[in-house]
Amino acid sequence: MAEVSDDRARAEALTRRRVLIVDDNVRVRQELRTLLPLAGDVEIVGEAANGREAIRLARALRPEVVLIDLEMPVLDGYEAARQIKILSPACRVVALTVHGYEAARQKAGRCGVDAFLVKGTDVESPMKIILGRYRPLPSSCWRQRLRSRRLF
Repeated sequence: MAEVSDDRARAEALTRRRVLIVDDNVRVRQELRTLLPLAGDVEIVGEAANGREAIRLARALRPEVVLIDLEMPVLDGYEAARQIKILSPACRVVALTVHGYEAARQKAGRCGVDAFLVKGTDVESPMKIILGRYRPLPSSCWRQRLRSRRLF
């Protein structure tokens, strides 16, 4: 019996998207750490508070997705994203920012950012970006629970 549950746990772990959260605001990291796993297909593999730490963790943990704030101390998210994409071109880098300006989007794109999310959007948007590329979003039951929530 234990073998079956171990096999199931291993199979579930293989289907989850491995996500690294990078933001200098601890509240934002906590919110993402709480909300993202509710979809059931996300595993938070690490958290960083600045770009330098993000690069170190991306190298060590090999996440499939990095959610990264663009404005941070020590090393900003633009440069961190550029270096993470050099380390791991297949890693999906998703920018999180309060600035939705076109100039910020263009700069992020030049740094290798794959998707751009403005903080304050609905919770479903990050999940579509993280999971939607790989498979359909989880059940409507999950979406109904989160529909009224906003990121940060």
